[in-house]
Amino acid sequence: MLPTATRDSSFQRALKIIILARVSYEGDTKIINAASFTVEREDHTIGNILRMQLHRDENVLFAGYKLPHPLQYKIIVRIHTTSQSSPMQAYNQAINDLDKELDHLKNAFEAEMAKFSQDY
Repeated sequence: MLPTATRDSSFQRALKIIILARVSYEGDTKIINAASFTVEREDHTIGNILRMQLHRDENVLFAGYKLPHPLQYKIIVRIHTTSQSSPMQAYNQAINDLDKELDHLKNAFEAEMAKFSQDY
């Protein structure tokens, strides 16, 4: 069996590849620095987290998402940025920031669980 750090790294790399394969990009032809990303097999959970992370970026003018239909299991994320950034850069930065944030949350949780299990 692989050490936990190696196993987690391999898993995270594989997960990013799977997630990127499910995302399609379509630039807007009418608005400069605007685009839509269609994310297959995701719903409000990822859509809302991603939207909130995009709003933290000062170069993002607009970020929103929608579910086209309740029976379609996909979301469409719309991003409009300033001229200093592109929608693709903003999307990638948001994904990377969320990855770091979730890693931190996981590590903090595991540390507390280890401390708790030592106490009891």
